Amino acid sequence: MRVVLAGLAVECVEGDITRQPDVEAVVNAANAQLAPGGGVAGAIHRAAGPELWAACRPLAPIRPGEAVLTPAFRLPNRFVIHCLGPVYGVDVPSDEILARAYRNVLELAEREGVASLATPALSTGAFGYPMEEAARVAARAIVERAPGLGRLRLVRFVLRGRDALRAHEAAVYEAASGRSGPGS
Repeated sequence: MRVVLAGLAVECVEGDITRQPDVEAVVNAANAQLAPGGGVAGAIHRAAGPELWAACRPLAPIRPGEAVLTPAFRLPNRFVIHCLGPVYGVDVPSDEILARAYRNVLELAEREGVASLATPALSTGAFGYPMEEAARVAARAIVERAPGLGRLRLVRFVLRGRDALRAHEAAVYEAASGRSGPGS
C-alpha cells in the first residue's frame, strides 16, 4: 500500500527491516543504551556488524522520544536512525511520547538530507504498545508532519506479520483521508 501526502510517499510492507536496500536510512527500535538486544535492535546490530555498537556507545543514553543517527556500516543503507519509543503504560503519556519519537525521526532525517527511510512499528514488541493504537499514533504523526518536509520523500513501514500490516494500512488511510479505510 502506498499513499502520497504533500509530496511524501508513505508505504506499508511486510518484510525485514535489514533488507531495504532502496532506502537511505533504516530506523532502529532502540533501547536507551543503543545496545544490541533482541527484536529489531538485535537484527539491525547483527546485520550492521560490531562497528554499529562502537558508534552507538558515545551517543547513549537517549530518552524516550529521542532519535540519533549513525552510519549503517554493513547494512545496505547509508544511515541508521536509532529511536527510543515509550514503554507502554510506563513512559506516559505514551501516545505523546510515541508521536514525538516519529516526529524526531522525520526531523532528523530531514536535517541530514535523507530522502527515504524504512521504519518498524516502534514500541510494539517488547515495549508492549498495542499494534492498532501504535499504528494510529504513528500515521497521524507522519501525516501531520508531511507538509513541512522538503528532502524526505518516502517513509516505509516495514512490518512483521499480516496483522501489523493491516493495522498500519488502515491507520495510514485513516490519517491521510480523515476516515476509516480498509481493514478497520
